[in-house]
Amino acid sequence: MVLALSRKDIASVLNMDDVIDAVEKAFRDFAKGRAKMPPRSLMEFPEEKGWVGIMPASIASSMGTKVVTVFKNNTRKSMPTTMATMLLNDAETGESLAVMEAGLITAMRTGAASAIAAKYLARKDSHVVGLFGAGIQAEHQILGISRVREINTVKLYTPTGARQQEFAKKMEKEIGAEFRIVKPKETVQNSDIVITATTSPTPVFNGGWVSDGTHVSAIGSHKRDTRELDALLIARAKVVVELREIALREAGEILLPIADRKNVNIYAELPELVSGKKKGRTSDSEITVYKGCGIAIEDLAAAKLAYDKATRKGLGKNIQLEN
Repeated sequence: MVLALSRKDIASVLNMDDVIDAVEKAFRDFAKGRAKMPPRSLMEFPEEKGWVGIMPASIASSMGTKVVTVFKNNTRKSMPTTMATMLLNDAETGESLAVMEAGLITAMRTGAASAIAAKYLARKDSHVVGLFGAGIQAEHQILGISRVREINTVKLYTPTGARQQEFAKKMEKEIGAEFRIVKPKETVQNSDIVITATTSPTPVFNGGWVSDGTHVSAIGSHKRDTRELDALLIARAKVVVELREIALREAGEILLPIADRKNVNIYAELPELVSGKKKGRTSDSEITVYKGCGIAIEDLAAAKLAYDKATRKGLGKNIQLEN
């Protein structure tokens, strides 16, 4: 029997604090050689501005594969740009354990990874966030950051005015911080943490606007020829990625400056920070950047957590696939 878990089921069992803990443990397991993760396979659909990714991984006695689609033209159809499905297996027998909606898992694990990066890289006295974006990814970025730093003000920018107001009202209730809708420059200037969670293929702000001591988290772009951050900021910053191999294959923020022979200082991978192999922030004046592409062990950690909790609560629907 395979347990089918809907988005509603996932939402009822997952919370950001637990997902942060699970993803951080996954990074620690990876650093200790307890996890396996082959490269993500991609197939592109240029006419629809879309791609499909297949992301397998294993951690200890569990394994899973996520199929994720990102179709930017979906905004014209009032559909999510990112959708995903997760298949969870037993790593000892190969038995299929669960199939689950993974769009929410993707958003939550992405927010968790950024929160973990901020835990090690953002100044302890970070209270003001500048946020680009007002979609599901932006929502979970703020939720994640609010778990590791005491946020009292969020300066929000997105080109869509109606979405700004709705998003700000919702998130004020969620995290108890004041939301202010501002222009791009004000979003960045005097912010302790800046988050970009957009679908923009080009930089969303001038890297020269970033003050010393700022931590920047960029998660919206994940293709070789697109980026949310410019080369100026990357050159000024100590950059942390999930894995160098992934960043050097997929991250336009890294690859485009390298192609232009600009300086890129990839200081560390997240598993190195989590395991203590490298320190995070080492001074209050340095600029740090976390560039996230999204990796399969994050999905597996969140999916296994959801499966375990749903099983204990008796949620989901059992499906017979063999007959």
